[in-house]
Amino acid sequence: MNTASHLRRGLLLACAAAFCGLAQPALAQSKIPLRISSPAVPDDWHAKMWTVLKDTLEKSAPQQFDVQINLNASLFKQGTEPAAMARGNLELASISAFDFAKLVPAFSIFTAGYVIRDPQHQQKVFNGPIGTELFKAVSDKMDVTVLATVYLGTRQLNLREVRPVRTPADLKGVKLRMPGTKEWLFLGDALGATATPLAFSEVYLGLKTGTIDGQDNPLPTARAAKFYEVTKQLVLTQHLVDSLFITISNKSWNALTPAQKQNVTAAAQAAAKFNNENRIKEESQLVDFFRQQGLQISTPDVEAFRKSVQETYARSDYAKVWPAGLIERINATR
Repeated sequence: MNTASHLRRGLLLACAAAFCGLAQPALAQSKIPLRISSPAVPDDWHAKMWTVLKDTLEKSAPQQFDVQINLNASLFKQGTEPAAMARGNLELASISAFDFAKLVPAFSIFTAGYVIRDPQHQQKVFNGPIGTELFKAVSDKMDVTVLATVYLGTRQLNLREVRPVRTPADLKGVKLRMPGTKEWLFLGDALGATATPLAFSEVYLGLKTGTIDGQDNPLPTARAAKFYEVTKQLVLTQHLVDSLFITISNKSWNALTPAQKQNVTAAAQAAAKFNNENRIKEESQLVDFFRQQGLQISTPDVEAFRKSVQETYARSDYAKVWPAGLIERINATR
């Protein structure tokens, strides 16, 4: 091959390389960005679920989406995600019932005690007509679309000393630590105890010294904080089944094709299923863990607690913003 041929071949290769270099950014730019903001830490199930969403979407719609997962509230602070989504600055997040309730007051019913019975009831409520109605209100008022319901955990009681607990009356005089907002303190009092505000960082010492008689949290939190070292009883009151909702901004949602909407919804539901199954399994194993640590495990009359707590809420200002008949519809969902 002569010198001229070498030059021509070199130019062709250079042009081809340049074309490929230009094509790669163009391909990347053609993907639909899906930025995710979550306050979850990497080891939590509702952090790991986002990887399931990403992987599922890549299989069902290869090269169509650029899913970017941001944990530890590194993109947006917890609670600021709904506003960011409404402005079009964020595509996906998991939003709490508390955050929905700020703009859709009816949603506050799900921040009350004994409204959702268990994870199965949670899914039936939110995947049925009640969920459809409330999620439409969320879309209309907050400019976001709910894709799936995520189980965050069930709150139980840890007591410093063993005592018989069958009904709310048995918690009379118990100084029960609750987070320091009026909503949480109301729930603690509704359970029959004396709600006592205390920072989470002070709960262990409070239990050890007797400043408080008990605390409420999901079992994984109680284990992580080693509350089993300073309590003697676990009471499975199941007083609050907590939820998160995988949500997409309407701006992003409305820009998708019907097929893309189907793929994104399926991926979100696969992510929620992964979280829910693993969290339920972990919680069931933790009862045995606490028993092995020497704690007495007791199950009260949950129906008596539910009836008393719901009646307390029904007489409160909180219930005034709940649609008529909604609590009865939720209770009747089986």
